[in-house]
Amino acid sequence: MRTNPLYSSIVLESLSRVCLFATPWTEVYQAPPPVGFCRQEHEWVAMPSCRGSSRPSEPPRKVLSVTEQLDAGVRYLDLRIAHMEEGSERNLHFVHMVYTTALVEDTLTEISEWLEGHPREVVILACRNFEGMTEGLHEYLVGCIKNIFGDMLCPRGEVPTLRQLWSRGQQVILSYEDEAAVSRHVELWPGIPYWWGNKVKPQDLVHYLERMKSCGRPGGLFVAGINLTENLEFILVHPAWSLQKLTLSGLPYLCAWVRAQCPGSAAGCTNIIAGDFIGASGFVSDVIGLNRKLLRG
Repeated sequence: MRTNPLYSSIVLESLSRVCLFATPWTEVYQAPPPVGFCRQEHEWVAMPSCRGSSRPSEPPRKVLSVTEQLDAGVRYLDLRIAHMEEGSERNLHFVHMVYTTALVEDTLTEISEWLEGHPREVVILACRNFEGMTEGLHEYLVGCIKNIFGDMLCPRGEVPTLRQLWSRGQQVILSYEDEAAVSRHVELWPGIPYWWGNKVKPQDLVHYLERMKSCGRPGGLFVAGINLTENLEFILVHPAWSLQKLTLSGLPYLCAWVRAQCPGSAAGCTNIIAGDFIGASGFVSDVIGLNRKLLRG
């Protein structure tokens, strides 16, 4: 049977030299209705789910569950974790403006179960934010991670190839943005750099990303975010616009930029590309398709 040359090329490349698709702030927009939690000053208040709403708690960026995102081809999940002060001692949730009712352990278990059913797939999990986390809670979370993923975890070191991961039965690279925790656990990788432009206009965002590329790519894994961000001025001038409407209006320009990218180790190459509303465009297939350019090199 003939081997697909693209397949052969990708499995031999370091994961830092291929293009992967990501979604920013993965779990926040999947809080089970009807209640999420928002922090105001130093108090926790219950609020209606942000699903389908407008401002001020506007961000339902994703309408897909974690499993559906994995099925769609997403291989980097951004997990922003927080401890709710008024919750139980080990009450860990996801956060980005809105605090979800979904527990971190449940979502990690969902990812593990998906991986068990897809033994040749590899995911990169980025645990970050850690609002309200004590050293004890970090140790609790790391313990949960080890118990849930076990031998699936790839210890930190040189960024591996798919073939190396397969040979070792490993499927998870887990970055953890707490240096003290990383120093204590070989299963954790340092935080992965994320190029976030914080721009409203797609032209400004692309200009930022091109400027970052001109400075040279990081040595290992890194993320280029093509997610647009509303600022106060935009919200005041466009009160009826949602983040989804803003993003969809900029998709043609952003998609053109994505298709022009190249994987590899050169200074101007990209690695992980993160975008919003993954079901509304061809972003996933565009990003994965970039790896065909490896055959030309």
